[in-house]
Amino acid sequence: MRTADAVSPGHYPWAMTTALITGSTAGIGAAFARRLAADGHNLVLVARDTKRLREQATELHDRHGIEAEVLTADLAEDAGIESVAARLSDRRNPVDLLVNNAGFGNKGRFLDVPMADELRMLRVHCEAVLRLTAAAAEAMRERGRGGVVNVASVAAFVPRGTYGASKAWVVQFTQGAARDLAGSGVRLMALAPGFVRTEFHERAGMGTDNIPGWMWLDADKLVAAALADLARGKTLSIPDPRYKVLTGLAKMAPRGLVGGISSKTGRKYGPQ
Repeated sequence: MRTADAVSPGHYPWAMTTALITGSTAGIGAAFARRLAADGHNLVLVARDTKRLREQATELHDRHGIEAEVLTADLAEDAGIESVAARLSDRRNPVDLLVNNAGFGNKGRFLDVPMADELRMLRVHCEAVLRLTAAAAEAMRERGRGGVVNVASVAAFVPRGTYGASKAWVVQFTQGAARDLAGSGVRLMALAPGFVRTEFHERAGMGTDNIPGWMWLDADKLVAAALADLARGKTLSIPDPRYKVLTGLAKMAPRGLVGGISSKTGRKYGPQ
């Protein structure tokens, strides 16, 4: 079932058995689940929709013969974060790879979005990532092996309001924590994808007809590149040459210019 560019189990920097993926039922999270299941790894699938989780677990088990555990949790709620953190801390059933993928975009610009929604985003993108990374990394450090992939965005490198700011935090936190854990056997990597055809934009009420076709990425290819970067020991993965160039230019260009271009691409909101 492996593709030619697959990272085989022996190529991971640890003997990986189980991966936990948040936001597993759609988009990039679902692509991670498909790929890791195809590589023969057991999964812990985390999302809010129990029905979709069970359907996903059954499909992956039947297709690849792996064990797929279902954990229903809302990471915008303290109880949801605690339940996933407890699973990551379970020494009897260790998790070897954590993929913090859960996230969303709000519909509207700053001050158009209710403060409660802004805070909900920060809890999912920042607090949950912090607490789950800590829970996973602590257990992994005891075993001397493991990995964490925190899904950020190329929006982290351009002025894009609360969403971009939260993803910039993910990048900075992950790379800083990776340095602190260097030599422990635990690898941390921030994944910064560009536009991927998922449910993300529809849920956020964003129109996508102004996004050029060449800017869209395939979720399965993105995941393959990300896992290869993790195996190489990278702490930041921008898994496409086009976006590597764009983020490089964004770092050199005046912030005002970058912000103006950014606001015209991929930020077209439908009716409230």
